[in-house]
Amino acid sequence: MKKRYIILILSALLPLLACHEVEHVAPTADRQGITSLTAYFTSGKFVDQEMGRLEVTDPNTERYVIPIPWYFPESSDDITTPYMLNVRVRATLQPNCKLTPALTTLDLTEENHFTYTDATGASRDIIITGERVKSSKCEILSFTVNTPATINGMVDKVNRQVSLITARDLSMATATAMVTPHATISPDPSDARNYNGDDGVVFTVTAHDGVTKAEYVVVKNVPQKIDYGVNTSSVETLFNLDPSTGLGLPGYNAVANVSMGVIDSDLIVNMGDGSTPRYFNKILGTVGGEIKLGSAVPTGAICSDEQDHLLICNLAASGETLNIWKTSSVKEAPELFYSFTNENGLAVPAGSEMKVIGNVEEEASISITCPGVAGASESGLFYSIHVLDGSVISCELKDVSGNTFAFENMAGQPYRWGWIAARSPSVPAASKSNDAGWYCCVYSDNGLTWFKPDLTVGKRLNGYGPGGEDVDGGGSYVDSNTSPNNLDTKGFNNANYLALFVSNHFPKWWPGPQLYVYDITAGLKGENIWNSPSLVFSKPYMYNLQYNSSAQDGNGACGDVILAPSADGYMLYIYYYDHYSQMIGGYSLDCIKR
Repeated sequence: MKKRYIILILSALLPLLACHEVEHVAPTADRQGITSLTAYFTSGKFVDQEMGRLEVTDPNTERYVIPIPWYFPESSDDITTPYMLNVRVRATLQPNCKLTPALTTLDLTEENHFTYTDATGASRDIIITGERVKSSKCEILSFTVNTPATINGMVDKVNRQVSLITARDLSMATATAMVTPHATISPDPSDARNYNGDDGVVFTVTAHDGVTKAEYVVVKNVPQKIDYGVNTSSVETLFNLDPSTGLGLPGYNAVANVSMGVIDSDLIVNMGDGSTPRYFNKILGTVGGEIKLGSAVPTGAICSDEQDHLLICNLAASGETLNIWKTSSVKEAPELFYSFTNENGLAVPAGSEMKVIGNVEEEASISITCPGVAGASESGLFYSIHVLDGSVISCELKDVSGNTFAFENMAGQPYRWGWIAARSPSVPAASKSNDAGWYCCVYSDNGLTWFKPDLTVGKRLNGYGPGGEDVDGGGSYVDSNTSPNNLDTKGFNNANYLALFVSNHFPKWWPGPQLYVYDITAGLKGENIWNSPSLVFSKPYMYNLQYNSSAQDGNGACGDVILAPSADGYMLYIYYYDHYSQMIGGYSLDCIKR
């Protein structure tokens, strides 16, 4: 840790040492000239976020026009014109190149004149301005048949085909399509038409720019899957948003214990503070509303299984009843699924974290964490609940504190966690049959651990590099600045997967949030979190995304990650939420054979 503090101090002094040459930019490009111009908001709720970016391909150009999206966010109807009047612009230059006068804030509705001097001393006059541009995106994001029955189409963006997986007669079917923001689709899917034909129905999506178009074929068929797991080449980014400014969720300094779930087309977010969970479109991240809560009490956590069932639990003190409610719709009140009395020898609460793998109407394993009591105790306890044929057949209290932490200053101490959200981990089961053990990763120890069914350690992946430092200079390490306590497991296409989301305990310090997904069908392999042979998908450099790096002493050091297979078994969605760093987003993968 001492080495990192020295680096941080030197990093803080460098801007002061260079203040006499503010017009020069540090080496950030690998060819001569201006390589990019980035515009940032200086006002409004998106202040300091990136507004637009120009990648410069012609080093000899004299007019630089930064493209500004017509709306921001792109899915909204909020025009960007008012913000263009006062924009902070940053240039990426080679060493010893400069702009005169120095870049500050610009009115991008006007032409701004500068003198550009390259490394040889040659100068020329250039203009920097901006232009609002309409989106050229033209994709079908979702396609749902409404009558004669609800059928969610499987969208293949690569082949521009929507598959309606059903044996029903679709000779007079109506549908609803969601396309990229501000695009249009024709003909109107709400008009009844025949989807039974082998050739399907052709729809044309026209982008907001009115020029770019794409044709999609909607056909009744069953796409062929690959034999196993996800198609790793199918990764797509869904969205990455600021929860407070983008979705109206609480800011980083609000006391919260975030958890998430997915039902059909909705991503549900629970703040764990007793407020009603809210739902958002799982593809775009647009705001939906509040779920119908009924008698359910969301003071604990929520989670979802592999078939679009949402579970909600309360936070139950020692001796109190812990209830689990279940629903399959954001518009239908949950029903009580199971209740039990929280009785444990440590007198600690239960319900701070809840995870499920499998289908709760068939077979599933539910894990519910028991955190310690604030300022009084720590706990290594969690409840493991086995569901078979839709009914609970066992509910057992498990204790992993017989093991010890392995890494850094925690080595040799009992494996326990405290009350605060940053240290209260999820403990998902390795399989729905509840006989393959559990996974856990705890703040301060930071090793991803598989506990065998007898609760002894079966495998650990180290989160640190040698000596605890940054391993590759890019943030691939998990240290005491982070909270690697967010895990989830799911089965998908004959494989079992584990997601680990490392939220930032101190956003002002590196490495920023990180996301890893492992194939655990045959267990974890390797020695380290970031380069395990079991990895199938990872985002170890999420500090490159927009996130809050200024949080100081808030109450929100918590987060969540969920794996959400589509009910038809073709898509696997991954969602993450870092409350302290104010990041919520998602990715998708599929198992289509191409």
